[in-house]
Amino acid sequence: MDQALDRRRNQVTNIEAIMRLAPVIPVLTIDDPAQARPIATALVAGGLRVLEVTLRTPAALDVIREMSTVEGAVVGAGTVLNSADLDASIAAGARFAVAPGLTESLAAAARSRAIPFLPGVASAGDIMRGLDHGFTHFKFFPAEASGGIDALKALAAPFGGVRFCPTGGINPATAPAWLALPAVLCVGGSWLVPAGPPDLDAIRERARAGAGLNSA
Repeated sequence: MDQALDRRRNQVTNIEAIMRLAPVIPVLTIDDPAQARPIATALVAGGLRVLEVTLRTPAALDVIREMSTVEGAVVGAGTVLNSADLDASIAAGARFAVAPGLTESLAAAARSRAIPFLPGVASAGDIMRGLDHGFTHFKFFPAEASGGIDALKALAAPFGGVRFCPTGGINPATAPAWLALPAVLCVGGSWLVPAGPPDLDAIRERARAGAGLNSA
């Protein structure tokens, strides 16, 4: 079998397995690496093992390193914009990568590194370009601002084998409706860990509630 095709097939299998680990992926923007392990421990204890650390702060790579030491945590990097971000994330211990969109160079880098990769899409053209690169699993982003549930229903209809993780503007009240869509495997949520000093008990309880949501 062609090695590049084999890598793409493995990538798809791996990213789907990650997406199916829990109905909600916490989207985390953390400024202080000292908070990383306690937050990850609380989320995993609540039943959410897949953690997306956005590369939006200078501390992000250190946060990935710290969270990756927590037993049971599957830590990935979000807001990956280019191959340099991807390589730095992998070096820090990221086990998957999430991007807000997709470029030719980033697609090539993700394939060559054979890391589970979830590129962002907001249109049929975005999905078709992703399919051209061998990807069938996408982040629908920004979910609410891009038209919400009705928009994703319409987008998903022509692409029977494509699966999504909607992210952006989703909250505990709206998450079940998103998860009820057949094309949705999980949702991304920033509500699990709001800004400010972390309340670990509250984080664990929010995680427990998120883990109890039904996925497709």
